[in-house]
Amino acid sequence: MSGKKVNTQNTLEDLNNHLFEELERLNDESLTGAAMEEEIRRAHAMNAVAQSIIGNANTVLRATQLASDLGKVESVPRLLLKK
Repeated sequence: MSGKKVNTQNTLEDLNNHLFEELERLNDESLTGAAMEEEIRRAHAMNAVAQSIIGNANTVLRATQLASDLGKVESVPRLLLKK
């Protein structure tokens, strides 16, 4: 595990940026062989994590919409907002 500090304040916009960065790495024509295989493995892992994050955000959104329909929303969850 690297010593890189994880930012727990990431947003859905940050996720989108990370996914596009990965797409750019996959499109790097200089990557071949083992380096490309490693990047593909990384992309699969990122996709799995991204799907979980998106699923969680969708659950929060649906719950907020339901609460709003019932007149019980006081604020939008921070998860759904930009920084």
